[in-house]
Amino acid sequence: MSVTPLVWIITLAVTVAFFVYEFYAHVRKPHEPSIGEAARWSAFYIGLALLFGVGLGAVAGWTYGGEYFAGYLTEKALSIDNLFVFLLLMTSFAVPKIYQQKVLMIGIVIALILRGAFIAIGAGLIANFSWIFYLFGALLLVLAYRQAFAGDDHDPANGRFMTFVRRHLPVSDAYDGDRLTVVKDGRRFVTPMFLTIVAIGFIDLIFAVDSIPAIYGLTEEAYIVFTANAFALMGLRQLYFLIGGLLERLVYLAQGLAVILGFIGVKLLLHALHVNELPFINGGEGVEWAPEIPIWLSLVFIGTTIAVATAASLLKTRADRRAEIDAG
Repeated sequence: MSVTPLVWIITLAVTVAFFVYEFYAHVRKPHEPSIGEAARWSAFYIGLALLFGVGLGAVAGWTYGGEYFAGYLTEKALSIDNLFVFLLLMTSFAVPKIYQQKVLMIGIVIALILRGAFIAIGAGLIANFSWIFYLFGALLLVLAYRQAFAGDDHDPANGRFMTFVRRHLPVSDAYDGDRLTVVKDGRRFVTPMFLTIVAIGFIDLIFAVDSIPAIYGLTEEAYIVFTANAFALMGLRQLYFLIGGLLERLVYLAQGLAVILGFIGVKLLLHALHVNELPFINGGEGVEWAPEIPIWLSLVFIGTTIAVATAASLLKTRADRRAEIDAG
């Protein structure tokens, strides 16, 4: 797939323009979005992402279109999982609802910048070191295991990183609007708003470690990796307010994502064997028996896994609720 510098420039310019518009149209004035507002804009951004995928498939070919849709579905599912942590952070830091939009917006921009850096690094590694597929595949299998079996009682607001930040920065006890710092008795303090943004930025960095190897397991095209990530992050702020209550009901989402990450990890390892250049594996030659998993199978598998995890979660929470009512 050949992407000219002009196409890259236009894509980046349009992406920046969307986020600038988001800030001035919705975030600059503090308010809590209504369900209607969140639903309309969530539908708009999802529709835009789907329209882009159709256009990409029509222009560049449906192999690349399929890679984009598989990547978008994976990144969107991972982004929804990220919302769990954002929700926990907002609760832990007691962020007033009218300021949560600003925190989310800054966090999403940080996430896009970090993922952009990881995308560039990943593209360079893949172009020059084919053995990186082994590393990415092994990393995804480890992340899949942690996603499936890690406990959900970790509070990122009181983790080691935030403890370190609090130890080295003077922190005020209360919010002062949406200000990041405040001066008291001639001394400058950072506000809880500042700590929340720092925490989200740190978590975004961790999420990028999951996200970028996962999508590079579906496509080697940096342009598709970037656009799938950008569209997955667009509308995430509105989605947070739209499905805030639903997040707590998606009890099997972590397990579903673990299955997806594990599948992509296996796909990467098979691809690494297929293009192998390591001298101590098969004499530095590709392993012919290692199959290449087609993109259509990846797309079907990822979509089915997300659907099954969502349906199973809703059935489980509904059954639990009925059991509570019967017991009460």
